[in-house]
Amino acid sequence: MQTGKINVQTENIFPIIKKFLYSDHEIFLRELISNAVDATQKLRALSSMGNIKEDLGDLTIEVILDKEKGTLTVRDNGIGMTAEEVDKYINQIAFSGAEEFIKKYKGKSEADAAQLIGHFGLGFYSSFMVSSKVGIYTKTYKKGPGSKAVKWECDGSPEYTLTETEKAGRGTDIVLHIADDSKEFLEESRILGLLKKYCKFLPVPIRFGNEKTWEKVEGEKDEKGNDKYDEIEKPRFINNTNPAWKRKPVELTDEDYNSFYHELYPSTFEEPLFNIHLNVDYPFNLTGILYFPKVKRNIEVQKEKIQLYSNQVFVTDSVEGIVPDFLTLMHGVLDSPDIPLNVSRSYLQSDANVKKISNHIMKKVADKLEDIFKNNREEFEKKWDDIRVFIEYGIITEPKFYERAEKFCLFKNTQGKYFTFEEYKNHISAAQTDKDKKLVYLYTSDADEQHGFIDAATGRGYDVLMMDGPLDNHFINTLEQKFENTSFVRVDADVTDNLIKKEEALPSKLNEEEKNKLKPLFEEVAGKERYTVVFESMSETDMPVQITRPEFMRRMKDMSMLGGASYMGNFPDSFNLVVNSNHPLIARLNDEKDETNRKTLARQMTDLAKLAQNLLKGEELTGFIKRSVEIIK
Repeated sequence: MQTGKINVQTENIFPIIKKFLYSDHEIFLRELISNAVDATQKLRALSSMGNIKEDLGDLTIEVILDKEKGTLTVRDNGIGMTAEEVDKYINQIAFSGAEEFIKKYKGKSEADAAQLIGHFGLGFYSSFMVSSKVGIYTKTYKKGPGSKAVKWECDGSPEYTLTETEKAGRGTDIVLHIADDSKEFLEESRILGLLKKYCKFLPVPIRFGNEKTWEKVEGEKDEKGNDKYDEIEKPRFINNTNPAWKRKPVELTDEDYNSFYHELYPSTFEEPLFNIHLNVDYPFNLTGILYFPKVKRNIEVQKEKIQLYSNQVFVTDSVEGIVPDFLTLMHGVLDSPDIPLNVSRSYLQSDANVKKISNHIMKKVADKLEDIFKNNREEFEKKWDDIRVFIEYGIITEPKFYERAEKFCLFKNTQGKYFTFEEYKNHISAAQTDKDKKLVYLYTSDADEQHGFIDAATGRGYDVLMMDGPLDNHFINTLEQKFENTSFVRVDADVTDNLIKKEEALPSKLNEEEKNKLKPLFEEVAGKERYTVVFESMSETDMPVQITRPEFMRRMKDMSMLGGASYMGNFPDSFNLVVNSNHPLIARLNDEKDETNRKTLARQMTDLAKLAQNLLKGEELTGFIKRSVEIIK
């Protein structure tokens, strides 16, 4: 038997490792299984090179839970280790890495220290986060002198024992004696959850106990004539060793891609719109499949759906800052050995390889969208409502994406027709260029609520865009910066004649004295706290009173509310009450001598304008209905 003290001066190394790693202590299982996979893959490589002649046999990695003994074992049939190798890789290299980590860690904040983990061989020693004692039972694949099985044990101090032992076959068992403060890792459901989270697609089969299932008994029926099923127990395998992203695209059908999507997201019943299969080997290694889901209006719930892997080992599903923000709306898998396994997200965000990968993914996404648009525009337009938020988000946040997306980003008008940016500019330039040579894009955010304004605008020969998405206020701002001499105006921002000013206004039939006489009346019936009364010289056929929402203040309020800011979101809505000074009813109101009749007529016209904007509610609506009945009598 060999006993010894690991060459380290820091006596409290294990408590520090445990304390530091505690916030992420579940990763110990990922680390141990990753090591087991590595040992198995090395054995396969030696065999393929002819260094091992005999059959490799079953290479399944087993995770064994013994609640009575309080142990959790990770067993592989890989290359194993000799006593000399245990001394080298466990006592010297790994532990010296741990010691170096401790030296770097001292004096740093946990946030800074989080960027260090992963560089110092802490994989195996993460087992001490949850264990009071750890044993290694290993036998090398090699034959001859020095190839006997050995046992290494350590109780969380720098002291260890290394002895010869008996072991039937090659490979390594890591036996964790779970500590009192980590008993959760003796629960089957907890271990099963971790295995499914971290090991779902590892390249070596992983078994965790057995599972019960029902299988149909061929040729037998029950007393009611239905198929008969028997409950059977069979080995429970955790992982798909050959996931779709590791296969060649030519091998996969649309059904295969959709099947893999549901393997990733078992509780999702919708089919993805389409996918991108990534396979890059220069200047970095990257494979993966990204899916375009149907993006809902609440974009936040779409995030944390991309799973990041390193050599099929799960790293994180929180990829914000690692890939461009708009790409976080996509679903799927990214896998790259160039992504460090054990580093924090802040480290990944500053990693040069990660930045290259991020730019490449953005390019591939743009390539895919442009390809679909060019080759099957009809299909692209059918999917537009489901992907528009994604593309708008990219345009708002990534200038490089805009350079590509302006070729395939679409406008949709109230007639349901689709236009590229260039097509739409040509479509409206004749009718919607104002007297100052500025091109005005009219839009609606709610076709039903703003129907009257849309009707008036289209009656003038104007075209109105549908801008009813959650990002459209920001999207419009971005386009106004990109497009030259252009403005976007919602159809209810002003009376129709003022939306696109073509010439001087019509002369007013009311003089200033008459307007000043009528203004207090409308302020009283409308409420001047929310409504600013203005007079406009319009056609006699236009409505006598309209309510408009000034574009600038409304847009700023909407944007602040979307961004979670409250400085404008708490402001009351402001409206203009626009009185048509040329309408016959306004002339009649001006001539009316009876004060009660004047007030009733003004209130009725004002309430009709409020009703058109869905602003008439509660007591005001009840009063309007009763008054209307009296007028009809």
